[in-house]
Order: sequence, then C-alpha cells, then structure tokens
Amino acid sequence: MSNSDFFDRVYKVVEQIPEGRVTSYGAIAKAIGAAKSSRTVGYAMNACVKLDRDLPAHRVVNRNGVLTGKHHFPGQDTMQRLLEEEGLVIKNDQIQNFKTIFWEPPVSQGFKL
Repeated sequence: MSNSDFFDRVYKVVEQIPEGRVTSYGAIAKAIGAAKSSRTVGYAMNACVKLDRDLPAHRVVNRNGVLTGKHHFPGQDTMQRLLEEEGLVIKNDQIQNFKTIFWEPPVSQGFKL
C-alpha cells in the first residue's frame, strides 16, 4: 500500500470527527486497521495541513489530549483557537475533560491494510 492510500484512509476518518469532539492518532490508526501506525497517522495529519482539503485536522490530538500538532498550523495558536471556537477548553496545550469529548471512530469501516 502506498502512503497516499494510507493517508486517504486517515482523511476519511478525520472527515467524520464531529464538531466539538476530538480523537487521537492511535484511534484513527485502529479504525483503519493499522493499530500500530499512529506515527504514520501523524505524518498524514502534518501533510493534510498543506493540502487544499477542508479537513478538521485541528480535532486530532495525542492520546492524552495534548495539541502536539499545533506547530503545523499556519499562524500562532490556530489549532487551539479552532478548538475553542467549538467550545473546548484548553489549558497549557491540553484539552480539559478530554475523556468526555473524545470521539472513538468506528473500527469496522471496511479499511484493511
């Protein structure tokens, strides 16, 4: 499988993240049948910020709710601002009440590697 196929599968999951909710790199990897590929999901998220796609990339954080990808967004604090506009509370680059707003993508989406 090529990186572009993997990235497209990641983006299909990211498109589904509801407003006001977040998910993690690992949860996306698990949803596409590549549970040990969370780092590669991170690469896909870094790449999507440069693409001309309307993806809610700001809704993808690390497994602890930390805004680890914030430096890939244009401008200062863009990721945090977008999340706050959706009603999330962020302190010290970490989402508050993370477990409550975490969205677990469905695993059975027909994605197999």
